[in-house]
Amino acid sequence: MEIQYEGLSDQEAIESLNKDGYNELPSQKKPSVFVTFFNVIREPMLLLLLGSGTIYLFLGEVRDALLLLTFVFVVVGITFYQERKTEKALDALKNLSSPRALVIRNGEQKSIYSRELVKNDIIVLREGDRVPADAVILSVTNLLVDESLLTGESLSVRKSVWDGKEKSVRPGGEDLPFIYSGTMVTQGRAVARVTSTGINTEIGKIGKSLQTIKEEDTLLKKETAKIVKDFSIIGLILCLIVFSVYFLVRGGFVKGLLAGITLGMAMLPEEFPVVLLVFLTLGAWRMSKRKVLTRKTAAIETLGAATVLCVDKTGTLTLNQMRLDGLMVNNQYLDFQDGAEKLPESYHALCEYAYLASQKIPFDPIEKGIKQKTEQYLIDTEHIHPNWQLIREYPLSRELLALSHVWQSPDKREFVIAAKGAPEAIADLCHLDKKQKRIMMGNIEFMSKKGLRILGVAKALFDKSNLPKIQHDYDFEFVGLIGFTDPVRPTVPKSIQECYDAGVRVIMITGDYPGTAQYIAGQIGLKNPGKFITGAELQEIDQIDLRKRIKNINVFARVIPEQKLSIVNALKANGEIVAMTGDGVNDAPALQAAHIGIAMGERGTDVAREAADLVLLNDDFSSIVSAIRLGRRIFDNLKKAIAFILSVHMPIAGMSLFPVLFGLPVVLMPAHIAFLELIIDPACSVVFESEKEETNIMKRPPRELKQPLINKKILILSFLQGLSILAIVLVVFLFSLHFGLGENGARTLSFVTIVFGNLFLIVTNLSHTDHFINILKSKNKSLYWVLGGAFVFLVLILNLPFLRNVFYFSSISPFEFFMSFTVAAVSLSWFEIYKKVNNNKTNIL
Repeated sequence: MEIQYEGLSDQEAIESLNKDGYNELPSQKKPSVFVTFFNVIREPMLLLLLGSGTIYLFLGEVRDALLLLTFVFVVVGITFYQERKTEKALDALKNLSSPRALVIRNGEQKSIYSRELVKNDIIVLREGDRVPADAVILSVTNLLVDESLLTGESLSVRKSVWDGKEKSVRPGGEDLPFIYSGTMVTQGRAVARVTSTGINTEIGKIGKSLQTIKEEDTLLKKETAKIVKDFSIIGLILCLIVFSVYFLVRGGFVKGLLAGITLGMAMLPEEFPVVLLVFLTLGAWRMSKRKVLTRKTAAIETLGAATVLCVDKTGTLTLNQMRLDGLMVNNQYLDFQDGAEKLPESYHALCEYAYLASQKIPFDPIEKGIKQKTEQYLIDTEHIHPNWQLIREYPLSRELLALSHVWQSPDKREFVIAAKGAPEAIADLCHLDKKQKRIMMGNIEFMSKKGLRILGVAKALFDKSNLPKIQHDYDFEFVGLIGFTDPVRPTVPKSIQECYDAGVRVIMITGDYPGTAQYIAGQIGLKNPGKFITGAELQEIDQIDLRKRIKNINVFARVIPEQKLSIVNALKANGEIVAMTGDGVNDAPALQAAHIGIAMGERGTDVAREAADLVLLNDDFSSIVSAIRLGRRIFDNLKKAIAFILSVHMPIAGMSLFPVLFGLPVVLMPAHIAFLELIIDPACSVVFESEKEETNIMKRPPRELKQPLINKKILILSFLQGLSILAIVLVVFLFSLHFGLGENGARTLSFVTIVFGNLFLIVTNLSHTDHFINILKSKNKSLYWVLGGAFVFLVLILNLPFLRNVFYFSSISPFEFFMSFTVAAVSLSWFEIYKKVNNNKTNIL
């Protein structure tokens, strides 16, 4: 893989993309406007409105029928808007969730969305990558590919280099030089040239597709479905009671039917499914803006319950910008941070062989660090070998965490082998004795206390023609140790403290030595940085002992990916809700076992991303903390929206039921309910979803995972809020009748009071810690639109004779209008007092 590839230019890629289209399979067609309209019109609320309009036409009340049809069109318009907003959010998420591919363009490696790949692009594949397009292999190192998606064969197949002549064949079989879109690299790496994209690939021909955003029935969906079912049953029973009472007492079948429909509309909680869809979809969209992609919506509701956050050190807590800062040769340490102008001769061989054990065009940050420092100091010396030929590569393996490159000079006298890897693996290759190992470990401890990530380097010579199959067959000589500094992300210490304030424990997991891990733990403010468990200890202790020890351990060092699963299981057994990060193939089991699996988007493998619930698009720890904050906000606001829905239906249902039961004039008709729904629908979805989080949201402990959305406290408070408004409206209604305002006058004042009560209910429920005035100052644009729109339409209805007659209202004085406003405000003043009294508590609900 020493060949340098130029790849396509950006202009050539654009021209090819315009010609052949995106590298994607045809997705399911979006529903047409007619289908969307049909789906919307099937909603129970709209069916009831249409039924009421039909009855009014039957009665000859054309004006009332037209009004209800107008409301139908308005509601359909609002629904279209919400669906369009949700659709845009989903499209954005699907674009973000598109797999990425590593390509060479203009001679440089760059990561792009797989859908942007074009024919003749040069792609680089590594272990754990999903092949993004059909391609021929130009160079390969121990490449095995799982083609079971296309062939059904569970065993991975070996691949070879294309000879430039062989024509593409169907998938299946060993040593083919072709790779196919959708298959998975299980071992090795390769460079390949794209031959087919999109529907022209093998997977495109057979019409299979991989769905990256998964929808499933979450706990919230199940809970809201149960609420809707219960409310619908209660509403149906009350409808039948109202209809029966009206018909038996007043003798009007049709008007009794209208009264029953009105109560049914008042009781129907059709907002619940809409609210859940809007909150989860827009919540996922908001998370993507914070560089966190949601692959499974269940993770959104779980985030607020997370109690432990297990994170990789490299690239998540640190910048993954490996800077070669230290060299150790013959127990002599050189610190580059001291500003050495020249590299002493004794360290030349260490840099030379570390350089030879790296890729000429490196992608790995460590190899970039080696290349930068070596070329800085040795570029004009005999230690750089541009004319040497790379003969063979021995890759890292689970059994031996070291790699070797076999080089041959132009004179072809002998092979030069350079190896680098974990110091223990290099010591094993060099067959160091106990004393030598003890000295090496002392040097490692010295370097690790400086926060360095350490690798060992070795060299060997070989003069036979047949190269060995394994690295152990070479006679390696230990050269020295190299140490890298990976700076901590500047935002991490603050984010760690934010986690502690929120009751979330942070555990750091790293493959580095304990000294390095402790140094970084101290820098970022991790609790108990001096205590740690190593990977070797994890192998020895049983799960019961680990469960006890893990309660006070926040640092795990020299851990291999497979051991993460033990950590997750121990934490889960202790009752913790675990979020786990990972980027490699071997991290997938731990990501799946954790309550929330978080894969790395920049450096992670496709295997890890597909196993995860969330994908961190910028690999930054602070983005995880932002996601936890947003997850708490979404769940908080969802609870507020549900509480509002429960409260707001009570006065509406009550004023539909009581007049019928007690022989009083009917207050609310289908048109009135439809008008109120125009306030309720956007309020409970868009307004509550847009509201910022409570100021104390990251100062309270995580919620219980199985805590229901609607608990007793919410039910009681919602009931009291709804009852308060209902009581005030009943008083206004009865007083209006008593003082001779007549049926229309009493209906007008009662309706105005209900509208103002609903508006106050929206505002006061938007925050459970802030008071009314601060909420209005919070710059929630959706709130301003709902409040302003409701007020304007209410004024129009009261002052335009045509609309006033349509709603069976009478004119009222400004004083009466103001009194309705005042009593509505008074009805909920107790809740503002309650918030102030409970302001020191974490959360009212």
